[in-house]
Amino acid sequence: MATPMFQHLSIETLTAWIDAKTELTLVDIRDPMSFAGGHIPGSLHLDNDGVPALLESTPRQPPLVVVCYHGHSSQQAAAWLAGQGFADVYSLDGGFTEWEHRLPERVERGHS
Repeated sequence: MATPMFQHLSIETLTAWIDAKTELTLVDIRDPMSFAGGHIPGSLHLDNDGVPALLESTPRQPPLVVVCYHGHSSQQAAAWLAGQGFADVYSLDGGFTEWEHRLPERVERGHS
């Protein structure tokens, strides 16, 4: 059986998807305080406790984008989620740090 795969996603592509209102699930795996300090609008905070609810309630077909700090941890999480039956899984290259650096006006602050 082939290893489930994820793909790398550029900030430009994610921005285009968001602007086009493409149906997608955006999960942020950083710690709760970092997420509260700033995150991509529309993203959901995901920690180990939230995984069962995500697996139970999230459609498997739309793209699933995983965001972390710098785009490293999200690769392992994306590979694992691909193994859970999500069809189109992506790891955001550069992570939230690069997003915030390049698009500070597109950062939501506070809990979501």
